Amino acid sequence: MTTAGSALIDDLVVANHILYVEGVVDGFGHVSVRHDGRDDRFLLACGVAPATVTADDILEIDFDGVVHDDAGRRSYLERFIHSEIYKARPDVVAVVHSHSPAIIPFGVTKRITLKPVCHMSGFLGFATPIFEIRDTAGEDNNMLVTSAKLGRALAESLGKTDFALMRGHGSVTVAKSLKLAVARATWAEMNAKLQTEALRMAGADGDAGVNYLTLGEAAGSMAINETVVDRPWDFWKAKARVALAGLAR
Repeated sequence: MTTAGSALIDDLVVANHILYVEGVVDGFGHVSVRHDGRDDRFLLACGVAPATVTADDILEIDFDGVVHDDAGRRSYLERFIHSEIYKARPDVVAVVHSHSPAIIPFGVTKRITLKPVCHMSGFLGFATPIFEIRDTAGEDNNMLVTSAKLGRALAESLGKTDFALMRGHGSVTVAKSLKLAVARATWAEMNAKLQTEALRMAGADGDAGVNYLTLGEAAGSMAINETVVDRPWDFWKAKARVALAGLAR
């Protein structure tokens, strides 16, 4: 049982449900948030599908990836994604890891990089980092970030940015609030779909045929989006409530 505030726990449950309904996660993927009463722990669900997460599933985990639960429950194998990012980035309040399908091609192709094509995705920047697990785990690995060593390497790839691709795996999104992290993960998937369609329309012109946001536009839109995140959050929350009505484990 966690000692975190009930409002934060409820928001984390909702975050899981939103990410599922918006197509960012499926049976896999996870979202975490810093504990609101302890500066050495964060909250993450036990190893269940995001759509089925309840308040009773929320666990406390420290920055070494150790689960603190009287019932002895285990969390996700990749909790080290979260623990090492929180350790490296004091500014980060929430982390989302997903395998959203439109994102993955941008982590495995060499000629095209993920860039913001609309005003909701300026946070992506213009040099999206790509975490290459082979550099740390070698050629023979299971593609999962299941240790502090791998989590550290991912956090180093992320650096000071808000979003990183994970080659052949998915992505990680961070933000200074839980609502913003959920929004960014959702908008990143949307941007990937839009960019793919724009590139298809550009045809032989390829990347040069797409009119991406400028650096100034990306920065300006990102600042605005941070101030209005409650609006999409409330909509997504209501939508998820209806979509998941009656769903139980």
